[in-house]
Amino acid sequence: DVQLVESGGGLVQAGEALRLSCVTSGFWFDDYAMAWFRQVPGRDRKQIACIGVPGTGPFYADSLEGRFTISRDNAKKTAYLQMNNLNVDDTANYICSAGRTCRRLTLYGRGTQVTVSS
Repeated sequence: DVQLVESGGGLVQAGEALRLSCVTSGFWFDDYAMAWFRQVPGRDRKQIACIGVPGTGPFYADSLEGRFTISRDNAKKTAYLQMNNLNVDDTANYICSAGRTCRRLTLYGRGTQVTVSS
């Protein structure tokens, strides 16, 4: 079965950092782009970062580049999202995704909640 399992979320104060992980199984990780979305209640999920197969990307939402860093470890079949200098607007459910390209994402995890307090 295909699985994408996120972890690393939690409650932090503004200015702090978190590192999210997405452990995957059930598909050939090396051949898939990996992305992170975030979603707040009542709104559609929004793609915030993506990293393709070697040599492609990474790509970031304009407002987040410089604070967030996406990476991948093909040996561990895991994607990461390093988030620095968090602010209250970063509060959301962070969802891991995979697909053949950053524009063709078809697999999704359930997410990990990040809450930033002021």
